[in-house]
Amino acid sequence: MRILVTRPAEDGAQIARRLGELGHETLLAPLLDVSFFEGAALDLDGVQALLATSANGVRALAGRTARRDIPLFAVGPQTAQAARSAGFLRVRSAEGDAIALAAAVSHWADPDAGALLHAAGAESGGWLAGALTEKGFTVRRENLYRVDAADALPEDTARALRDKHIQAVLFFSPRSARVFAACLEKAGLDPAGMIAVCISANTAAALERLSFAEVRIAAAPNQTALLACL
Repeated sequence: MRILVTRPAEDGAQIARRLGELGHETLLAPLLDVSFFEGAALDLDGVQALLATSANGVRALAGRTARRDIPLFAVGPQTAQAARSAGFLRVRSAEGDAIALAAAVSHWADPDAGALLHAAGAESGGWLAGALTEKGFTVRRENLYRVDAADALPEDTARALRDKHIQAVLFFSPRSARVFAACLEKAGLDPAGMIAVCISANTAAALERLSFAEVRIAAAPNQTALLACL
C-alpha cells in the first residue's frame, strides 16, 4: 500500500521508517511546520512535574533546560519515547489523549506538591490546564513552539493524488485533517478511492465534507492503534 503521511518533517520521517518495516511505501507531505522558540533556560524551581502533549513539546523542553530529573508526564507512548530519547529519567505515559493525561496526572501528582509545567504550542488550546486547575493543581503554561499550517499541497503530493497513486492517508490530529481538507479542496482534488486512517473520532470529523472511500478510526488515540487500522 502507498500511504501519504502528513505529519511534520521529523515525526513524518520516523513513521515512514516504521511503515517501511511493515512493507508499505510512503510519500511525505508535511502540512504542519514546527518552529521552536529560543529563550533563557526555564525556571523549574517549585515544579513537581512536566507535562508534554506532543513529541514537539518534549523537543522544546529539551532545548530550554538541561534538567532531566523532574518527572515528565506524556500524553502517549510516542511522546514518552521522545522524552526517554532526550534523556528524561522519570517518564510516565497516559497512553491516550489530553483527557487521559488529565485523569492520569490526578493520580500521579499532588496539588500541594508544586506546580505543573505544560510545554505547549502557541496555537494550542488551554483545555489541559483548565481541567487540572479544576482539580486543584497550579499549572504553568509555557509556549515553547509554534506549528504553522501549509496553504498548499507539495507538488509531488498533488500529482500523486491526481494520478490516484495513493491508497491511504494517515491523520494524527484534527488540525492536520483540517489543513489537508483545505489544501485538497484548493487544488480541486478528490479523495475518492482512498482510505482515511484517523487517530480519533474528532480527527475523522474534520474530514466529513470529503468523500473518502473509507474512514477508519483507531481504537485508541496512539500510533500503535492507528497503524493497526492498516
